[in-house]
Order: sequence, then C-alpha cells, then structure tokens
Amino acid sequence: MRRLEFTSFQVRDIEISKEFYMTKLGFELSEIRNLDAVIFKFNKGEASFAIRKPLENLENKELGNGISTWFAINERIEDLYARLLEKDVNILGPIIPTPFGKALHIKDPDGYKLTFLEMN
Repeated sequence: MRRLEFTSFQVRDIEISKEFYMTKLGFELSEIRNLDAVIFKFNKGEASFAIRKPLENLENKELGNGISTWFAINERIEDLYARLLEKDVNILGPIIPTPFGKALHIKDPDGYKLTFLEMN
C-alpha cells in the first residue's frame, strides 16, 4: 500500500475557490508556486492539498460526487462548526460521531465534500 502524497480538486473558478478556502476555511498558501494551481500549506511528511485549473472542460459536469476528503483539526469541532456557520459555509448536517472521532461535513463552491475531524 502506498501513502497518499497529494490531492487536488479541479475547480471552475480558481479565484473564487482560493477565496473560499483561505477566508472561510482558514487555509494558508504554501510557498510552492504553480501557475495552474493554488497549493496550500502542509507539514513535511503530510499529504498536500491544492485547487487547480481544470484539466478538462467542467461545463455541465457535477463535481464532488462520491468522494470526501478528510482533514484532521487541532481544535474542538464545536468551535469550528460555530465559526463556519458564522461565515455561511454550506454545512451538510450536524457534527457526527465516527470511529475516528467527531466529524463535520461541508461542501465547497464546486460541490466537493470536505470532512473535518476532531480525532479521538
């Protein structure tokens, strides 16, 4: 088995998505630059995450179906929930228990589902 090294979402409008991830979710830019992508800060040894210009035409395509990308958080999930609610983030239901800890699901502007996890 290989470990996950990198994941990126192809987005319809990179500036709108960049604003969402940075302003509403608090992601920070990485020092790594790419003309076709926005790479967010990550710690050495962790998988990195980016949003990018489409590799193909996304018109009339539904994005984000069948996948959820999980991010471990280092704060109380209830505090994150309250902050996202204040920022009008599309929250997909209440905080739920999982085998790994408490989780919260949201949807980004393109329909990608993200899960934030307060680990046990």
